[in-house]
Amino acid sequence: MTDPRNISINDYTYSLPEERIAKYPLAERDASKLLIYKEGGIEEGIYKNIPQQIPANSLLIFNNTKVVEARLLFQKATGGVIEIFCLEPHQRYADITTAMLQKEKVLWQCLVGGASKWKAGQILEKKIEQGGQEIILSAKYVEKRNDSFIIELSWTPEVLSFAEVLHYVGAIPLPPYIKRAVEESDHERYQTVYAYFDGSVAAPTAGLHFTDNIFNQFKEKNIQTDFVTLHVGAGTFKPVKSETMLEHEMHAEWIDVSKKTIENILKNLDSNIIAVGTTSLRTLESLYWLGVKQSGVRSQESGADSVSSLNLTQWEAYDLNEKNIAVKDSLKSLLNWMNENKLERLVAKTQILIAPGYEFKIINGLITNFHQPQSTLLLLVAALIGDDWRKVYDFALLNDFRFLSYGDGSLLWKKETNSSLKADQQ
Repeated sequence: MTDPRNISINDYTYSLPEERIAKYPLAERDASKLLIYKEGGIEEGIYKNIPQQIPANSLLIFNNTKVVEARLLFQKATGGVIEIFCLEPHQRYADITTAMLQKEKVLWQCLVGGASKWKAGQILEKKIEQGGQEIILSAKYVEKRNDSFIIELSWTPEVLSFAEVLHYVGAIPLPPYIKRAVEESDHERYQTVYAYFDGSVAAPTAGLHFTDNIFNQFKEKNIQTDFVTLHVGAGTFKPVKSETMLEHEMHAEWIDVSKKTIENILKNLDSNIIAVGTTSLRTLESLYWLGVKQSGVRSQESGADSVSSLNLTQWEAYDLNEKNIAVKDSLKSLLNWMNENKLERLVAKTQILIAPGYEFKIINGLITNFHQPQSTLLLLVAALIGDDWRKVYDFALLNDFRFLSYGDGSLLWKKETNSSLKADQQ
C-alpha cells in the first residue's frame, strides 16, 4: 500500500459547468443514467436495469442512515433570523442514536448563521402547531469552539424525542451546491427508500436511485442485500484546501454495524461485495482496520474491552498496513470481541481517508454518483479505478450525465491490478 499523504489535490480536478449540477431529481428514482466501468471499458445503462449488471450471489451493502431536518431557523423579536445547523451530538452521548432519542433537552455541536447578533444569555424560541399540540423549541448558547458552537436545545412537550422535534420544527439541509430553497418534495426525494436510523445531515446519495422494484429484481436473481449505518456529517462537503493531503483533516463519522452483517460479510468474502455509496465503502473498509486494531489490543492482553481502540483515525489504515492480517482473521477478531462483550452492534467513529495508493480489503465494486472536483470522494474513486477516473468523468461530461447529489451515477468495478490482495488474504 502506497502512502497518499503527499498527494496533491490539484491533480484530481476537472471542469464542472454549473448547468451540469442536478438541481432536482428525476421524476422516477430508477430512471437515472448509469455509467458502467469495468477494466477500462465504459458503457451506458439505466438504474432500473442495474440487476442485470451484477452477478448472481453478489452481496450489496447499503447505508440505511436517515437524513434529519438539521436546519433550524429562529426569528428574533427584532425580526432578524438566526440559523442553527445541527452538526453532531456533544461528546457526552455514546452515539448519535442515543442523542437522537433524548427527551426534554440535548447538547449539540452546531454551526450558527448570524451568531454575532445572538447576545450572550439570550434564549431563542420557536413555536409551531403540530397535530393539535403546540411545540416550543428553545436554543441556548453554551460554548464557542474553533469552528462551531455548543448549543443546548430544549423543548416541550418533553415526551418528544429530539429526532421527532427536528422532524416537526427543522428543515432538510440540501447540499450547498443545490442553490435553491428546499421544497416539499425534497423531504421524500432527499431520502433513500430504505432510510431507517436518524442521524445524517446529508443523504447517502448513491442510494437515492434504488426502488422496491430493483430490490425485488435482486431477490429474483439471488443477489443479496445487507445494511450498515454511517451517519453522514457536513464534513462530507468540506473542501480540500491544503497543498497535500497530509495537511487536510478528514471528517470523522459514526458507524453502526450489526454482528449479523459482519458475519454475512465474512461468509461472502469470496463473492463480489459491492458498496452502494462511498459511505458504505468507508464503513466496510473501516471494519477491516478496526479488526486489525482489535487484534493488536488482544495480542497485548490488555484493554480487550476498550471501545477507544475501535475508533479509526485518518492515517491508521496506512500505518497498520505492515501488520498484514488476513481479512477473515480481522473480521473474526472483531466478532470475537463483540461476543466477549455481549454486543450485537458495533458502534465506532471512522476518519478513514481512502486515496490513490490504498489497497481495498473487502469490496470489489462501488455504486456511486459523480463527485465534486478536488474532493476526498473523488480521491476515493481514483483509488478504486486508478487514472481511469478521468476517462469515466470525461465520458459522463460528454454524454450529458447529471452530476452530484441529485444526479446520475456509476457502477465501478475495482481494477484487477488492485484486487489480488483480497484473494490472497482470505
